[in-house]
This record gives sequence, structure tokens and C-alpha cells, in this order.
Amino acid sequence: MDLYFILVKPAVPGNVGAAARAIKTMGYTRLRLVAPCDYLGQEARMMAHASEEILEGAEVFVGLKEAIADLDMTVATTAKTRDARVEYSGASKIPGMIMAKGNSVNKTGLVFGREESGLTNDEIRMCDLVSSIPMKQSYPSLNLGQSVMIYAYIMASYDRREYEISAPPLDQEGFRAMMDKSKKVLKDLDIDSNPALYNRVLERLASLGEDDIHLVHSILNRYLK
Repeated sequence: MDLYFILVKPAVPGNVGAAARAIKTMGYTRLRLVAPCDYLGQEARMMAHASEEILEGAEVFVGLKEAIADLDMTVATTAKTRDARVEYSGASKIPGMIMAKGNSVNKTGLVFGREESGLTNDEIRMCDLVSSIPMKQSYPSLNLGQSVMIYAYIMASYDRREYEISAPPLDQEGFRAMMDKSKKVLKDLDIDSNPALYNRVLERLASLGEDDIHLVHSILNRYLK
């Protein structure tokens, strides 16, 4: 599985550098930035400390939609409960939820919001799952670099091999294809006219494991025919 760390409009170069260092420390290399600050300046490089290649290789996008367009699955990370979602999964549960999807997911993105305000409701709705880091006290909160470090560590602690099983091609039976088909069916049934129900159904679908994903595909395919 390819894991991408996506920072949305980071404002402090040092935080981007710290995130790059955290990513490399845990064995990852893929960093994507949405409308970033000066991420190649001295402050960012100083905090990156021997991880400058992560900064130099970062992909830059104008918006989150473009940054996640080619990914099979995305996880929004937030410290605040938003109206956009009902279910929030603890950080420690995310690797298992991703890995349980087996080969229906190859490219996953972890999305981190702005230092001051986090992700907007619209940005959270673009993602498949929402996660937070449980804390004993709400303030002081973790900064961006610390949050990236925690998720990178948790993801790296999982061994994907135990989840590896054969699966149909992603373009036919993958997680992203299931979500796209589901949205078409929900709109056809006019369920999208009830945003609360529509989003709730999508949330539940996003939590399915690989076997259930294939089962839902069979139902959707029959309906769409």
C-alpha cells in the first residue's frame, strides 16, 4: 500500500519541515501539499533535518480535490468534532480499517488541516473516513508536525502482510469504484436529497472490509444493469 501524507494550506514552514522529518523517520516518502507556505525555505529545511529530499519531492496542488483525485481512499484527521460527520475513528483504529480492505485499496491519503482551523466541513466530506487523536486535555493541542508523527508511527507499526489476499482489479472491484457506484445509486434513489442520510450511508460504506466491499459491488452492479 502506498501512503500519502497531505497537508492542506500549512502556514508555518517549520511545521512542514517537521512533518517531512516525521514521515521519513517512519519509512514513508510521499508528501503532498495544498496551497502551502514557503516549504523549501531555510526554516522548513532546518526542521526537516536530513529529510530535505521529502520536501524537495513534495507534490503541490491548488486544492484538496486535486490532491486526492488519484487516491483509492482518504482519511481526514481533525482535533475538532464537525457537523460534516457522525462517526470519528480513533487514530489507532485507522490502520486496521485500511488494511482490512486488502487489495481493494492501493493508494491511501492521510489528510491534515490548517494549523489554526483544521479542515473545513467541505474538505472533510471529500474524505472517506474521519479520524482524531484521543487526548486527555483539549488544550494545549498537538501541532501539525506532532500529529503527522503520531499517524506515521501508528501506520508503520502495522504489518500489511497478514492482510494480503488476492482481489479483482481495482478499477472493477476496488473501494473507490464501490464508493463512486454507491453515490450514483443513492442519487438515482433520491437519497441525496436528504444530506444527513446520504452522508450517513457513505460513512457506513467507508468502514466496510474487503469481503463486504465485493458483496456491495455485486449488488450495485446488478442494480446498475
